Amino acid sequence: MSNIRAWAAQEQGAALEVIEYDPGPLGAEDVEIEVEYCGVCHSDLSMLDNEWGISSYPFVPGHEAIGRVVALGEVAQAKGLRVGQRVGVGWNARSCLYCPACIRGDVQLCERIEPTIVGHHGAFAERVRAHWIWSVPIPDALEPENAGPLLCGGITVFAPLMQLHVPPTARVGVFGIGGLGHMALMFASAWGCEVTAFTSSPEKMEEAKAFGASHTASSVSSDDYERLAGSFDFIFITANAKLDWDALIALLAPQGRLHFLGAVLEPVPVQVMQLMMGQKAVSASPTGSRAQIDSMLRFACHHQVAPKVEHFPMSRVNDAMDHLRAGKANYRIVLEADFKD
Repeated sequence: MSNIRAWAAQEQGAALEVIEYDPGPLGAEDVEIEVEYCGVCHSDLSMLDNEWGISSYPFVPGHEAIGRVVALGEVAQAKGLRVGQRVGVGWNARSCLYCPACIRGDVQLCERIEPTIVGHHGAFAERVRAHWIWSVPIPDALEPENAGPLLCGGITVFAPLMQLHVPPTARVGVFGIGGLGHMALMFASAWGCEVTAFTSSPEKMEEAKAFGASHTASSVSSDDYERLAGSFDFIFITANAKLDWDALIALLAPQGRLHFLGAVLEPVPVQVMQLMMGQKAVSASPTGSRAQIDSMLRFACHHQVAPKVEHFPMSRVNDAMDHLRAGKANYRIVLEADFKD
């Protein structure tokens, strides 16, 4: 295999520049994918800046890739994939398939999980590699230029609807109407739920209704918190901002659940008695399993769920990252690979 050109940062927070790296021999269970499009996720920024303390450099971001299979390892050839097929790669690139979590189908919780951009070169590149189980066939009904964000943000908000057995009669609140939150509104609404969008931006309230919200409320208004106390069966936190957690938990109905999808970095204080008296719960989840991703893609096709995106050529990746860092993304960014031979 030839070298791979990619956009990489040489140190924490640095601008991305083109490098070439030798990917080595293709593993027996691996798939090599020629990247057509790749979403830009806030996690790419977090890893670039080493906010989580797990980054290594040179760092190649990109974990919402859509592209065509160009090579298959010996084992991967027998897994239903074919050269030329359009597939996607999300947050994870490899699972062991033999640990207890993998055996029960929770491959996203694998003890030896290899994320696509942690200790692995991502998809801001002309090609990317992944294990066959994380090389996900993309349905023809989805627009490939807009599908990448479904493989990270989309599955992150969809999986809890399945895992937590959220009924279509549930009253759901979504905090943070950004890259994750706008997809949470779409999926929860299509699921059948009555959805309230909480945002600190008044200008987003009408747009939230266009995404599927039945109601809107301010995430910083004590009046709205008081008015809606005890109203929600599920609340999804899609932002990483610090909120009034006591007031927020008070929004839950008895047996309600507060579920974190955004990576809130500060400790979240929880009053146990506040949970106990209403038999409430606090939980969190990462991305979903391969089976859940497949279900999510079918659901998105059937209900015409698609993220709102804006496009940049990959050669303008630094502009795209600055655009995201400045909070100007509307609502997701997708890069179009434009490497020149």
